[in-house]
Amino acid sequence: MTLIDGKATAAAIKAEIAQEVKEMTARGERAPHLAAILVGHDGGSETYVANKVKACEVCGFRSSLIRFESDVTEQELMQTIERLNADPEVDGFIVQLPLPRHIDEQKVTEAIDPRKDVDGFHPVNVGRMSIGLPCFKSATPSGIMDLLDRYGIETRGKHAVVLGRSNIVGKPVATLLMQKAQPGDCTVTVCHSRTPNIKELCLQADIIVAALGKPAFLTADMVKPGAVVIDVGTTRVPDASRKSGFRLSGDVDFENVAPKCSFITPVPGGVGPMTICSLMKNTLLARKGDLYK
Repeated sequence: MTLIDGKATAAAIKAEIAQEVKEMTARGERAPHLAAILVGHDGGSETYVANKVKACEVCGFRSSLIRFESDVTEQELMQTIERLNADPEVDGFIVQLPLPRHIDEQKVTEAIDPRKDVDGFHPVNVGRMSIGLPCFKSATPSGIMDLLDRYGIETRGKHAVVLGRSNIVGKPVATLLMQKAQPGDCTVTVCHSRTPNIKELCLQADIIVAALGKPAFLTADMVKPGAVVIDVGTTRVPDASRKSGFRLSGDVDFENVAPKCSFITPVPGGVGPMTICSLMKNTLLARKGDLYK
């Protein structure tokens, strides 16, 4: 069993990006600029945005953080998005989700210029990805594909089972796995809450991507020997032994599943670090301006 180290892989990719940015600025070119809009004071969002800012520093990017209180109007938010769309000094930007209930998240997502949509959530980028055109791929699925690639995991002709059908992970990673590419060329089955025979399907899988948000859902009796397991889950579960009172749990019963696998990602330290890394890759692409020429 090989443990897939997302932290080390992300560090290597960010070092490669930093080197490219160093060469870019040495030629007198402007460094990439990523902006983030943060609404309210959600703890998870605060941490995630702070990590993005740190990653920008490591990669040599310029970063900007625009804060709003949770009572910001939808109109004010849309005006800020319009300003960032028009700013030639901003290469890409993200609106950190979730947003307060009085703001239409889909409307906000669609207001972002697809050429600056480094989160890869805009319907134009989702559509381009689905037919194999150059685009900004959503961060977590893109990070998963990088892990498969960097660890030399064979995907061609393999059966991949994706547990979960979310717009952020399940659907896009299924799309990427079935594309004519390496990694890719998989036969893909997507399972969700209405799938009656999940165990039977998982036992047929060469690759399992668990993205349900249900702690320890994937158990050892659902995994065939030699399977590759990618755990996307990050749920806080109570743990009295921890100072924080909780620990992060993946969607995989890691202790019992890992011995059966050829490759497996841990939680934390697997897919998580790759998500922000993918955002950095998209921002560099946005700075180059090659995708939408």
